[in-house]
Amino acid sequence: MALDRQQVVAEAVALLDAEGLDGVTTRKLAARLGVQSPTLYWHVPNKAALVTAIADAILADLVQRMSRPSPDESWQDWLADLASGLRRALLAHPDGARVLSSAQLSAAMNAISELAMSTLVAAGVPLRHARVVTLTIERFTVGYVLEEQAPRPDEAALAGWDLAEFTATHPTLIAGITDYFADGRSPDDLFDDCLRVVIAGAAASN
Repeated sequence: MALDRQQVVAEAVALLDAEGLDGVTTRKLAARLGVQSPTLYWHVPNKAALVTAIADAILADLVQRMSRPSPDESWQDWLADLASGLRRALLAHPDGARVLSSAQLSAAMNAISELAMSTLVAAGVPLRHARVVTLTIERFTVGYVLEEQAPRPDEAALAGWDLAEFTATHPTLIAGITDYFADGRSPDDLFDDCLRVVIAGAAASN
């Protein structure tokens, strides 16, 4: 059976899930598909195009499910839900945020931006401000996930690190972290709270 682009991209996503973005190479992808590397270039001309195709694939479900706000839904709440959906889509794959950050002219991301901007404009937000708000929320979300998916400190980084000393030097920081999570709040709650601060600022400056 002839190889098609859908197969190539699906296998590339599987490779991403198995090895992360650094493990996504045309050589490894070709080996998984049982073809020679030049065969892939009929479907994806280079690594940049492959990464963009992966980005579109991991956002495909979100784009398919997107809809405009209900009549009684504020644009602020709707935008928060959209950003949360973007975060979930990126977290579903290792290095999802890195993939999207490296993508070039992602059709899926452009669709998200178009819907967000047009929704805000329809809600009475001036076009220029709608663009700024959309860009701010998108970059906040991707940046947040980049940090979430970044490698945790390894043994070398933690060598000589003393928690008691750190606590004594940064008492307010530790108290804030402890207080926030004391009532069972989760990292999802933290994202939502940070996101709503950003959106509230955007709404206030409209």
